[in-house]
Amino acid sequence: MPPTDWIAAEEAQARLKVRPQTLYAYVSRGRVSVRPDPTDPRRSLYRAADIAALTERKSRSRKISEVAEGAISWGEPVLSSEITTVSGGRLFYRGRDAIRLAETETLESVARLLRGGHGAALKRTDRPEPPPGSDMRTRGYLALARRAATDPPARGRAPLALAVEAATLLDVLTDAIAGEVGGGAIHNRLALAWGQGPGGPGADLIRRILVLVADHELNASAFAARVAASTGASLAASALAGLSTLSGPRHGGATEAVRRFVAEAAERGPREAIAARLTDDRALPGFGHNLYPDGDPRAAALLERFTPPQELARLQEMVWAITGLAANVDFALMAGCEALKLPRDAPFALFSVARCAGWIAHAIEQGQQDRLIRPRARYVGPEPEGI
Repeated sequence: MPPTDWIAAEEAQARLKVRPQTLYAYVSRGRVSVRPDPTDPRRSLYRAADIAALTERKSRSRKISEVAEGAISWGEPVLSSEITTVSGGRLFYRGRDAIRLAETETLESVARLLRGGHGAALKRTDRPEPPPGSDMRTRGYLALARRAATDPPARGRAPLALAVEAATLLDVLTDAIAGEVGGGAIHNRLALAWGQGPGGPGADLIRRILVLVADHELNASAFAARVAASTGASLAASALAGLSTLSGPRHGGATEAVRRFVAEAAERGPREAIAARLTDDRALPGFGHNLYPDGDPRAAALLERFTPPQELARLQEMVWAITGLAANVDFALMAGCEALKLPRDAPFALFSVARCAGWIAHAIEQGQQDRLIRPRARYVGPEPEGI
């Protein structure tokens, strides 16, 4: 074999970009052949072909890991789903236009659509009183946690049993938000709890909001719900995982950021508040969306149905004039709640109840796939000992 087929340790390490102990580990595992250097028996030579194969394998692994890492944040799709998609700047629930559904449907009917049907509306009435709590958010967490602690795993259960449990969970969370066990459509129950009266324009706006934010593809909270469901956890546990994720300021808490932006505009004037944020390279919460470069259709559909308070309308107009960014659903949700004079936490409460329908649908679909979500981490820490 020609000498060029064998290289010294220093060159092998340089090609692999590893330390001596890692090269020795490859040899001990039989991945690199070694022989004594005929010119110096105290030194070893390493097969160049083995080093090249390892280098190629490492390079290919890095490329795959880079693709996988990029997919985590607004990247390529990472799993298959039949539930929701954003296509051509529009939102579809199982192929049906969400904007059109909001014209006539209730959250309950959309929830059935998202989870794949199973026939007529299914409800259980054996629901306990909602847990005590000083606010809607606390009661919502406690209600789902109580169910998560006692409900059986979802894995291995019949679709009809899961459908009944799904309908009940929506009722349980609604009861917690409203503060009492109620009957009738969810939007009417919430409207009544917030002094709007069932069947009126306020209740209709609440219905539209619930339908339009029921699901949004593989967002952070839906993914969290799917991870929980992939372990076989109960629907309540999956919904609780979704609710916990929704609480972050970059997700369901985004309406509070919109509220602070509105307060800045009220204090300093819209133009000055916008300019200050742009100068500081800070976001304009409530405006723009990665999936909707031409504007969030959910926001447009909602803002057609009510007149935002004057300070919000002025801010919306000024942001558009200066940046060309349209309002997104976070702005529309907060503006709608302000127009109806709903409680301060109503945007998060509406988001929670509506998105619970999506979490449950994702949990059921993930359970049907019967596959554990368990990605690998790309380790970048200190070199492991003994390798």
